[in-house]
Parts: sequence; structure tokens; C-alpha cells
Amino acid sequence: MGRPLPFWTNGYFWLVALLLAYGLIVYALWKSGRVGADKPLSLLGPLLMVKTLRGRKAIERVARFRRAWNVFGDVGIVLAFAGMVAMFALLVYGAIAASRLPASEAPSLSTALSIPGLNPLLPLGYGLLALVVGVVLHELCHGVLARANGIRVKSLGVLFLVVPLGAFVEQDEEDMNAATRRRRDRVAAAGVMANFALAVIFFLALSAVVGVSVQPKAAGVGVAAVFSGSGASNATLAPGDIVTGLNGTLTPDATVLGQVLSQARPGETVPLSFYSQAQGGTVETSVTLGAASAYLPSERGNRTAQRLAFLGIQEYPLAPQVLTGILVDPFHADLGGLSFRGNFPSPLTGSLLFLALPGTQMLPLGGTVGQFYTVSGPLGAGGTFVLVNALYWLVWINFLLGIFNALPAVPLDGSFLFRDIVGGAIKRAQPALPQPRVDALVGGLSVLISFTVLLLILWEFVGPFL
Repeated sequence: MGRPLPFWTNGYFWLVALLLAYGLIVYALWKSGRVGADKPLSLLGPLLMVKTLRGRKAIERVARFRRAWNVFGDVGIVLAFAGMVAMFALLVYGAIAASRLPASEAPSLSTALSIPGLNPLLPLGYGLLALVVGVVLHELCHGVLARANGIRVKSLGVLFLVVPLGAFVEQDEEDMNAATRRRRDRVAAAGVMANFALAVIFFLALSAVVGVSVQPKAAGVGVAAVFSGSGASNATLAPGDIVTGLNGTLTPDATVLGQVLSQARPGETVPLSFYSQAQGGTVETSVTLGAASAYLPSERGNRTAQRLAFLGIQEYPLAPQVLTGILVDPFHADLGGLSFRGNFPSPLTGSLLFLALPGTQMLPLGGTVGQFYTVSGPLGAGGTFVLVNALYWLVWINFLLGIFNALPAVPLDGSFLFRDIVGGAIKRAQPALPQPRVDALVGGLSVLISFTVLLLILWEFVGPFL
């Protein structure tokens, strides 16, 4: 065994060191009197808020188109309410499903944090870019809608936790409290609407780039890995190749390939066609099929698997042409027979697959997956893949920010909408009820729903263990 590496080469050491240094700096600033609610520096939990008055004139100029922005805000109220209901229903469904999962299949806590680098599905570079863009424009839109509705903006700024994590726009509380319910709700829904609008804009750009510049080299099953000594290995298949046909049948997706293999037998020699990256074209050859039990550890000793023909490859879950079809138009893509639970309509399945692409290990686009495609256009292969990946994560993160912020939980935007909606409903049902009593009821319900949302989120991770 080799000597252990010095502790300073461990990434966790530097993470803890940076957090400690950040904490000491913030404490020193607070001790010196430079941090306070009415000062340029203030705290929001562990986050350091750096406030400035710069940018207010720019917001004022943008907000002068009041009628258009108020229509934008009204649409945002409707979409935020729809997102609130949909997201709450999804959390309830997820909690019920988690109760039926065995502990071995429980999701890890890292997947609960949509933080690039910590969540294994979110790449650090693309994720941070999309998160910063989404959060900054989310907050700026709050400021624009505030000014469009006559509510003053006190300050703008940046949130720090070791590094810049986002931005904020601080509205005047007295103006917010004095504004009509509809004006307040426009401001509250502005961030959700901004993220949804950005997701649509970036998706249109993504669809255009992929549709024009990225084309699959062949329609078939993408090879992720090849088992050593298998028939596929002997037939010179390699990662990045595309299986287009087996035993005289075209294999446009993994489902068809599986059906062809189910009709064959181990030891049988059958025709094989595949696109070879090494040869730059389609290869016609033959392959001797093995038994699944000989190559898959999970199937060893399984008598049924001994009779199952096995090509000797690990395929990607989506065919190359299915991936590009989903990126261009998930509502009308040919999904190759894929469906969630087998009964979702194709447009909904395509949309869910678009959001689930990070779990397929086919994004970020590049590496082995990038070999499946020819790329045209001025950027070239590397530049186009960078653009496609950046646009995809801008869509994904903005949609996530929008739908998550619609939740009726403090301090999310949905909580302000929830309070106004519930308060208005109580006042209409009981006009004679004093306003302080209405406010107390609304506050209690807001706390209750916030804890319910938190419990539903946590239940997805602890439910399988109970």
C-alpha cells in the first residue's frame, strides 16, 4: 500500500477551511459594526448580503413599460398558482411512492440539494452558469414589477456564502403592505414568471441549435461499453459505435434490440451491422452471441439467464436519434417505444424525458456520446456541444427554479401568493372578521403549509427506512 496523501490535498479540507475563513470574516465585520439591517452589509441566515443603490435607475427605465409588465405579472400569477398546485401534488405523490420503496432504493440526500457539484446529476460549470443567470434575472424581475406597480426598490445586491451564490432586490416593505393584493401578487409572481419565460427562450434556442447543427451518424443503439471476450468485442465493436441491425432486423432502439436477442440463443452466429467510429461508416459482419449469465454478475447462476442471448454491450438508454429528437421537440419526438409506466401520452412522456435526461448519463453532451453525431455550423463540434450543454442546463435550472419557487413555503415566492389567496378567500367568506384575526389565521396556515412542504420533501428520503 502507498503512503496516504497529505491532508491538504483533500478537497473536503479546503471546503471546511473556506467555510471557517468565511465565518471568521463575517464575524469580524459584524463585530466592527459594519453588518446590520440598515447598513450596506447585512445577514440573511448564513448568507452575507452586499447591498448597493446602483442599478435602480436601470430598473426604472425597464419598468416604464408598465402595461406590458403588468400583463406579464398577471400571467405570472396564474402560472405560479398552477405551479404551486402541481408541485404540491408531485410532492404528495413522491412521498406516497417513497413509502413503498425498500431502503436499498432510497435516494441519497445529495440528490435533494440542487447545487451544482454536490448533486451528482448537476455539472459544476454548466450548473453554476445556469443557476447564476436564473437567480439574477429572477430577482431583477421582482424589482421591475415592483416599480411597474409603484412600489419602491430600496436596494439591490449580491448574496455570498464563501462565493457569490445569487442576487436580490429589496422592495420597500411599507409600499408592499400598502399596495393592493393584485399589485403585491404581481411582484411575488414575477420571479416565477421570469424563470418560466427564460426556460422557454433558452429551449427555443436549444431546439434551433440542435435541429440545425447536430445530426446522428446512424439510427440505432449507442454503445456505452463492450464486455471483454464477448461476441461484440470479437466483432470489433467499441464504445461510441452504433448498432443498427442484428439478425436481419433493424434496431433503431434498445427495445427492438432486446426483442431480437430474446428470439436468439446463446452460441448462435447472426448477422450484425453497426456504424463504426474507427472506420467512419457502416460495417456488415457476423457475431456469435453469448449467454447473459456469463457476463452479467447479477445473472450468474440464473438458469433463465443461461438461455438468454447476449450481444456483449452496455447500451445507452436512449438511441442517439431519440436524444436529439427530445432536445429539438420533446412534445412530438419519436421516443422509440419509451413511456413512463406505459400509459402516459407521448407529449407528456417526451417532456418528462427532457427533464430526466441528466439521469441517462447522456448529458452533458460530449465524450463518447458526442461521437454519435456529426456537427455542422461555425462553432465546430467542441463549441457546438458547449453551447448545447449550456442551453440545456439554462432550460433545466430555470424551469426548476420557477416550479420550486411556486411552492407555498416560506420564504419562497409561492408563500406570498398563498397568503394573499387564502387571506382574500377568508375575507370574502367572512367580511365582518377583523383584519388582525384574518392575518393571524393566514399566518398560522402559512406556517402549517410550510412545515407540510418540508415534511413531504424529507419523507422522500426517510420514508423508505420507516
